[in-house]
Amino acid sequence: MKIKEILQSKGSEQKIHVKGWVRTRRGSKHVTFISLNDGSSINSIQVVAESNNFDEALVKQITTGSCISVSGKLVASKGSGQTVEILANSIKILGNAEAENYPLQPKKHSLEFLRENAHLRFRTNTFSAVFRLRHALTFAVHKFFNDKGFFNLHTPIITGADAEGAGEIFQVTNLDLENLPKKVDGKIDFSEDFFGSKTNLTVSGQLEAELGALGLGQVYTFGPTFRAENSNTSRHLSEFWMIEPEVAFADLNENMDLAEEFLKYCIQYCIENNAEDLQFLDGRMEEEESKLKKEERSEMGLLERLQFVIENNFERLTYREAIDVLRNSKPNKKKKFQYPINGFGDDLQSEHERYLVEKKYKKPVIITDYPKGIKAFYMRMNEDNETVRAMDILFPTIGEIIGGSQREERLDKLQARMEELNVCQKELWWYLETRKFGTCTHSGFGLGFERLIMFVTGMKNIRDVIPFPRTPQNAEF
Repeated sequence: MKIKEILQSKGSEQKIHVKGWVRTRRGSKHVTFISLNDGSSINSIQVVAESNNFDEALVKQITTGSCISVSGKLVASKGSGQTVEILANSIKILGNAEAENYPLQPKKHSLEFLRENAHLRFRTNTFSAVFRLRHALTFAVHKFFNDKGFFNLHTPIITGADAEGAGEIFQVTNLDLENLPKKVDGKIDFSEDFFGSKTNLTVSGQLEAELGALGLGQVYTFGPTFRAENSNTSRHLSEFWMIEPEVAFADLNENMDLAEEFLKYCIQYCIENNAEDLQFLDGRMEEEESKLKKEERSEMGLLERLQFVIENNFERLTYREAIDVLRNSKPNKKKKFQYPINGFGDDLQSEHERYLVEKKYKKPVIITDYPKGIKAFYMRMNEDNETVRAMDILFPTIGEIIGGSQREERLDKLQARMEELNVCQKELWWYLETRKFGTCTHSGFGLGFERLIMFVTGMKNIRDVIPFPRTPQNAEF
């Protein structure tokens, strides 16, 4: 049986068989107490091994990190902290842990230390909770879209298109790097490469998802994306997961409604299905923040914050309105912002986003109608020819969690924007053709999955919500 199921049972003297990893072992010459966890729950079960039933040499081999199999009887616990425990009659060591070398001793370890031991960090309470929640959110994403009649589309990981136009891409090649084929002008001849052209790892599945939506009606992607951005911040990864729905016939308002409903659904799913993990992480966050200065602490605990997002309608305002609020704010007037707000055209930084969410409105915020100069070529131009039908959703502590827009469906306007931004129309001929053949209003957005997990778990560093983080100079494990 899984330990999660056992802990929910009554302890009716039933025979039981469990397998798991030892968290701790303590005891006397008469009895040994083993805390056993199998990953199914944040909670471990206590195994009681009475000395007259077991060889002393065997018990001494059971150290923190050992993998064991236990048979025995489930009984009501005499100690505090648990309702049931296992009275063992047989213990088999499946895998010893070299006690003196095992990195995860029963003490508090720093998150940095655990990143260096990412192969073992799943065995800690913190990371077992985080990755159970990652699974729950993955399941919630698929369930939400499936129940709404969306189709999951697997978009390519290797592509010839740079959807964002930012150029921060990982190139894919099987050319011999020691002996590259060259053209007459000295440039590399990519016609001799595996795909016959220059290719890279995808930065987004959006453009391909649009093609699917303009035939299937509503689709979503859920896959890995890659950015070769040389950034070592707590919010950036080189490999991360994106969820990108695209909906035919939907305008910007319907896009915002979908995004808000989606976020609330995913959070509610975790509250209902992962209560123990969230309670543990809530306590962990409170303990961590107690070490911070008062002004650096969150105004709400983790559970309170999650409930707050579900219960409040997101504040919606235009970029112009947001700029006015920020320009006239105390931090801006007193020059407290690292990036001062001067006026229309300024790019919003995370300090501005967090001010709007955490100080001004005290709820999630959706900002719409950004200047075209700071947004991508595929966003629909507004009548003012200055702004586009974009929307960003801002969350407390995280900043931007979703970015989306109504897509530009008019061929002439799209071509003009691509020309303006030097986006190669020849490479994206297939994207342009959808605007020739049965075009319509359509919208979509992208959610950085790890940012959602950070919000739900209260973890401060994005490297702690993905099993094996890929960052500059680091591709270990």
